[in-house]
Amino acid sequence: MNSIDSTHAHQHLASSEFGSERTLNPYVTGTSVVAIKYKDGILMAADMGGSYGYTLRYKSVERLKPIGKHSLFGASGEISDFQEILRYLDELILHDNMWDDGNSLGPKEVHNYLTRMMYNRRNKFNPLWNSLVLGGVKNGQKYLGMVSMIGVHFEDNHIATGFGNHLARPILREEWHENISFEDGVKLLEKCMRVLLYRDVSAVNKLQIAKITEAGAVIYQPYSLKTFWGFSAFENPTKGAEGSW
Repeated sequence: MNSIDSTHAHQHLASSEFGSERTLNPYVTGTSVVAIKYKDGILMAADMGGSYGYTLRYKSVERLKPIGKHSLFGASGEISDFQEILRYLDELILHDNMWDDGNSLGPKEVHNYLTRMMYNRRNKFNPLWNSLVLGGVKNGQKYLGMVSMIGVHFEDNHIATGFGNHLARPILREEWHENISFEDGVKLLEKCMRVLLYRDVSAVNKLQIAKITEAGAVIYQPYSLKTFWGFSAFENPTKGAEGSW
């Protein structure tokens, strides 16, 4: 076999052995992201746990990142896929800046890019195992949207992924309003995160909150919520249940 034939054989072997590999299950995951529009922009919250199955393996995973000048990005799901998406977004923002035309990508454009990317990967049967939240402010317009791992996407005034979609959204529907202040918005997010901490086995008591306004993004230092575990329902969760001891 000559050198050219051996090269072709090597390429064929590489493509057959490695080219069709897929991530069949997420390995290290982060749980819910909760985000709202508030009076001046967007507020977003996520805890900092990284779970290996049901084992809390990492306790300082940052899942909120600024994207370009106008957007704030958060993700639940597979942490390595989240890091891969961040690389795609860095490349997108860098390519946009290279044109140097004075314009910059806004949150709507970044959200549209994410929807196409997630749907494209889904169609290749090689999805990125994440639910994504993208918020931002440009030219005075607030924007908040989400994308699922199969490309389902929508905009809303408040968004929650994972368990938050079941447990936090009812609270947000009840208490959110259009002119909510920064302080009240943070309290509302903390209330949601506390409920998730009590009910979601993957949630941890260490969270990060971020905001983005016309002036740019700010990601605050992590902190812990005050909790109370003395509720009778926690002490005896099966009391009164059929078939309980």
